[in-house]
Parts: sequence; structure tokens; C-alpha cells
Amino acid sequence: MFLPVTGRDGNGDEGRAVGRRSRALRIAGLALAGALVLGVGAAGWAYWHLNDNITSVDINNALGDNRPPKPVVTPSPSASALPSEALNILVLGSDSRSGKENQRLGGGDSSGARSDTAMVVHLDAGRTSATVVSIPRDTLVTRPSCPRPSGGSTGVAYHSMFNDAYAVGGPVCAVKTVESMTDVRMDHYVEIDFSGFAKLVDALGGVTVTTDVDIADDDSHLHLKAGTHHLDGTQALALARTRHGIGDGSDLGRIGLQQKLVKALLEQIAAQDLLTDPAKLYRVADAVTAGLTTDTGLDSLGELTRLGQSLKDLSASEVRTVTMPVVRAPSDPNRVVAEEPEARKLWRSLR
Repeated sequence: MFLPVTGRDGNGDEGRAVGRRSRALRIAGLALAGALVLGVGAAGWAYWHLNDNITSVDINNALGDNRPPKPVVTPSPSASALPSEALNILVLGSDSRSGKENQRLGGGDSSGARSDTAMVVHLDAGRTSATVVSIPRDTLVTRPSCPRPSGGSTGVAYHSMFNDAYAVGGPVCAVKTVESMTDVRMDHYVEIDFSGFAKLVDALGGVTVTTDVDIADDDSHLHLKAGTHHLDGTQALALARTRHGIGDGSDLGRIGLQQKLVKALLEQIAAQDLLTDPAKLYRVADAVTAGLTTDTGLDSLGELTRLGQSLKDLSASEVRTVTMPVVRAPSDPNRVVAEEPEARKLWRSLR
């Protein structure tokens, strides 16, 4: 009578157990490999999707060399070093009418768009402090001749409202008008529409803002008592657009609220460790890029990330918000003009 062999040749119970473990390991290995492939594929799709979100405009090519001089920058000895030179960025909030979401949030149903908000963001050398200068959209300026998106060019316009530049010639004319009135070179251009701003605030979990007075604005659909409020994206957008419910109803009162929002957004971003929450980081990145238009120097996720990384030591407390000095226009009490020489001194400090 022969006894069954129970060694490691696979013919006994132990051999069958080893075989089962081997198959289980192979299945686990295949599952892990599949997950890695899917993960890499998802990451690749996410990167492509975020890149594809961004709309860009070739402002440098459109404007050519007839611009304020670009400061000479000493190259970093290390190609991988983050940029640290001073930088000027024109940031516009657009009341674009394109898309149902923008129309629902107040863009209206007519065609075209205007620059609802205009800020020049100056990053000091070292990128540890910044100045944000708001330009009232009701400022009367001399609008230079601008290339039209469809070809040809506009004529010079005197005593033109500042936000007409965007309406007439888009981002290129907005940049050229700002450079003409400030003699400061805009290194980059960033524009976000109604929908993109609201989605960004929601992706960050809302934003906390303290108002000094009651706000009752039927046009922006915002009614708030004086005090501290945690706002969602729609409410934050309404706050940024409010002008008739505060002060004298001019653009200057609204600018004060917009500057509060800038500080609050910076504080909200700083309070969240997005790098430890990839899902939330993606939602924020998707919100930021979805409503974004930039110049071609910032039109990729890599370039935007590099800019963001260069600001890692910039805190909200080191961001100064000011408004371009203005006085009421002699020709129209509902418009303003730059107050000189104060405005020139401010712009000179940013060169």
C-alpha cells in the first residue's frame, strides 16, 4: 500500500495550497498592474483635460514691440529653480454671455462681454509680497489703436470708458490700453468668467468675508446684514458684482468688496492643504482652468503650476490692495479720471 506523497512536489494538500497561493498572487499582481495602468491613464486624462480647459490668446505676437520695455532678468544658474523676478499680471473678471451658466449667473442673454473687474497684480522680486491695483471700469482713458480679433484695427478713442477696450478689442486691446495708461509692461494676462469664479469658490468650500455695512442689491440678488458671512460661489460672485446696494452706488464701492474677496480667497487657499487631498486638488484645478483665458505664456497646466509654486512664500498678509487714484471726471459726474500725479507715482513703483 502506498501513502500519498506530502512533499513540495504539488501532488499533496500542501502542494495544492501552494498552487492556490501562487494563483492568488498572480491574480493580485494582475489586479495591481491593471489598477496602475488605469491610474496612469486617469492621471494622463486629467492632465489633458485640465490643459484643454485653458483658452489662450497670443498677446505678445498681436502687440509686437510697440510696448513698454521688458525688464532685463538675470538668468537663474539652475534651470530647475523657480522664477523669482518681479512680475506684472493683468487680471480681468469678464461678464461673458457665452454659455447657459454665465447667463444664469448674470451675464445676460446679449452677445459680447465686458471687463467687469480689472486688477494689475504686481509680484515683487522674490515673490514674497505683492500689490494688487484695481482700475475702476468707469475710468475715462485714451484708448489706443488696437488690432481687432477679426482683422484690421480700431481707431484711437478719447474719453473712452476703460472697460470698452475689452468690449472692442478683447484681451489684446485690454492689455494695450493698460500699458498705454500706466507705461508698465504686462508680463501676463489672466481672465476668468462668472461661471469659473463661482466654481472656484465652491471647489474651495466657500469663502468667509466680513462686510462693514448692510448690503441690499436687487440687481446682483445679494442681501446681507453687516457682519461675517460664509459665502458659496453664487453669493461670492454677487458680492464681487454688487455696486448699487452700498455707498453711492459707484464702481469705487464695489472695488472695496472685490479687494476683500481677493484677501479672503488667498486665506481660504492657504488654510487648505490641497496636496494631501488629490480629489479636492483636482476639483479646484478643474474650476480654475474651466473659466480661464490666459496669454500663451501661461496656457498650460505646467506653466500655471510653476507660477503657483513660485508664490509658495506669499501670504495674504503680504498682499497690499489699492485702487488707482481717481477723481470725478469734469465732463461727466458718473465717470472718473486718473488723479495726477498720484496715479503716475503708483504705476512708477510697479516698474
